[in-house]
Amino acid sequence: MSQQQGIVTSGHKNILSEQDLALFDRWWRAANYLSVGQIYLLSNPLLREPLKLEHTKPRLLGHWGTTPGINFIWLHLNRLIKKSDQDILFIAGPGHGAPGVVASTWLEGTYSEYFPDITQDETGICRLFKQFSFPGGIPSHAAATTPGSIHEGGELGYSLSHAYGAAFDNPDLIVACVIGDGEAETGPLATSWHSNKFLDPVRDGAVLPILHLNGYKIANPTVLARIPHDELEALLRGYGHVPIFVEGDDPVLVHQAMAAAMDEAFRLIRSIQNEARSGGMAGAMPVWPVIVMKTPKGWTGPKTVDGLRTEGYWRSHQVPVSDLAKGDHLAILERWMRSYRPEELFDEAGRPHSDILALAPAGRKRMSASAHANGGLLRRPLRLPDFSQYGLDVSAPGQLVGESTRVLAVWLRDVMKANLDQANFRVLSPDENNSNRLNAVLDATNRAWEATRYDYDDHLAPDGRVMEILSEHTCQGWLEGYLLTGRHGLFSCYEAFVHIVDSMVNQHAKWLKTSKDVPWRQPISSLNYLITSHVWRQDHNGFSHQDPGFLDHVANKKGEISRIYLPPDANTLLCTADACLRARDTLNVIVAGKQPELQWLDMESAIAHCSKGLGIWDWASNDKGEIPDAVVACAGDVPTLEALAAVKLLREHIPDVKLRFVNVVDLMKLQLPEQHPHGLPDDIFDALFTTDRPVIFAFHGYPSLVHRLIYKRSNAVNFHVHGYQDEGTTTTPFDMTVLNELDRFHLVMNIVRRVPRLAVHAAYVQDAVSDKLVAHKRYIHMYGEDMPEIRDWTWS
Repeated sequence: MSQQQGIVTSGHKNILSEQDLALFDRWWRAANYLSVGQIYLLSNPLLREPLKLEHTKPRLLGHWGTTPGINFIWLHLNRLIKKSDQDILFIAGPGHGAPGVVASTWLEGTYSEYFPDITQDETGICRLFKQFSFPGGIPSHAAATTPGSIHEGGELGYSLSHAYGAAFDNPDLIVACVIGDGEAETGPLATSWHSNKFLDPVRDGAVLPILHLNGYKIANPTVLARIPHDELEALLRGYGHVPIFVEGDDPVLVHQAMAAAMDEAFRLIRSIQNEARSGGMAGAMPVWPVIVMKTPKGWTGPKTVDGLRTEGYWRSHQVPVSDLAKGDHLAILERWMRSYRPEELFDEAGRPHSDILALAPAGRKRMSASAHANGGLLRRPLRLPDFSQYGLDVSAPGQLVGESTRVLAVWLRDVMKANLDQANFRVLSPDENNSNRLNAVLDATNRAWEATRYDYDDHLAPDGRVMEILSEHTCQGWLEGYLLTGRHGLFSCYEAFVHIVDSMVNQHAKWLKTSKDVPWRQPISSLNYLITSHVWRQDHNGFSHQDPGFLDHVANKKGEISRIYLPPDANTLLCTADACLRARDTLNVIVAGKQPELQWLDMESAIAHCSKGLGIWDWASNDKGEIPDAVVACAGDVPTLEALAAVKLLREHIPDVKLRFVNVVDLMKLQLPEQHPHGLPDDIFDALFTTDRPVIFAFHGYPSLVHRLIYKRSNAVNFHVHGYQDEGTTTTPFDMTVLNELDRFHLVMNIVRRVPRLAVHAAYVQDAVSDKLVAHKRYIHMYGEDMPEIRDWTWS
């Protein structure tokens, strides 16, 4: 489809009749009145008596500025739904726009269905008002408690990527995404405009971005509202959109313009889909519509307060009239609320008049009742091949070398194949799918790509199910939207750079936690991370790529949400991946290396080990029937290698040393059961780690995390954790462990130091180990690789 000039709907013929306009005005006034009431009122909800200070809230919280625009857009989307019988999912991008979304869902009746005590009458209105931004109530942004929402509006930047995630594999859905002009200044939102290069008009739904320009953020103008019209149009056309402009402050004219804009946007969407689905696009990239709505901030609110400009200015961003005990502020609020003429909108019982209610669609066609906004209703379990058939044939520990993520990729390929007909599984990565050794999935599907393709391109196709864009934010947003609308996915990422989405992880974790307390929210598929290219094998990229701190971030989340897995080899990786893809309502983090490494467990042993989450490796232990001198524990693939090498080395020097070897796959097993549902009871923990023996723990991440997880355990004082100490550079793989004292030699020295009866050996062991470390440094500086005894080490 060829590029088009922007469309200005103000010049179009009138779409709405006089009767339509009158009804639209009534609905919009009702929604605006209900929105203002949520911010200000505790009682006297319909102003049956003169407004008094005691009718208002002691703390005025909420955001008015964006709300009338959201109400306006919701109304016009309802018109489109009723006219076309189209399924539309609404995403409110502007921060803290909940007064409008909640008001609209209440007018549609859905709110009262989900929350029966918030009835559609005066009593219900009073409860609706009180609960807003009030202790024990609801937040000031759309949240898991908001019917029709999949988007946590507490942080800006992610609405458009969520919208596209919801549209992927939803061919009959249009996602209307309202983007605030403050939000439009964020990096994640700016990148999200490129999502249209990944949207297949044949198999996916459509996204209708609605850029709402009201001119101001908290106290500053917004960039897109201040650039020239031609520049804004060129920007949006450059993003691959046909902009449709709606502008003004006269409600009658803007209603007409918006009706025309919605009709034109829907016509363009249908035209693109019909042409693509009939095979007529011949590889051309669609040019989708975007509506640009420019209306005053705080539209219909007070023009001035205390002689200062309010409507159409930043002062209307939050609470336009504050400190109601001051001067005429209470009178200003009353005049403002009465300007909506509530006596014309609600009957004696406080129920909205029937002509207003009739503007809402019916049943699931209501945006507030969309099944897509409660994705657990639509979720179908993945068909998962038997992972045990994909493992490596490990006949003896530490002899076979394999690439764990490459093994996983073969299973993921068949997961993809098994679910292609259901179109409910995607693999996402910021340009790292092949780098992370997941190449095999491309045997089942291509990379999604709608933009220009050349005959020498590698695995690019419109219907591809591998999503790659060099933006961690966008991958995360796409996957969240996909999961929240009932599907499944896996996000693979370099360990150091998954931190980019830390804040998004916060928001999603909070959504999951809140949704567990909302009875009508159904569980969704878990958000699964494969963290690879990790700290211990980023020796070639250097210090910039070395950071395992994402584990700390996820461990901070509630125990009911967070899961962290550190499989030491390919077979345990398969076990954990299968469990994660079956899970619901959690954040699952799997850390696994992609480089060739020794393999430890056969499949049956791996299944048994992963089912416990941690356990003694008896083939690496020699304390059976005796009290160990020390426990050597580990979590992570490289720490496991170094811990086993330390055990072997120490036995060579001190044959009678008694060591117990414990490997941890499920990190949260270290916590108590009351801290985490996976936590081990004290008696089992003490049986494994003893109550008084030194525990030398080789850990993948920062040592403080293990100490934080086990601080309540009886033997916590005897845990000595080796892990990442923020030391790194471009060096050899083994030298990375040496720099951070995670290597076998430092582990041996620590064991000898902590076991009193080994004191007689300490000087000789320390001397031998120090010599090895000196030889190591000399060798790598001379040859640029690790010593053969390190490179070629095996367990025997």
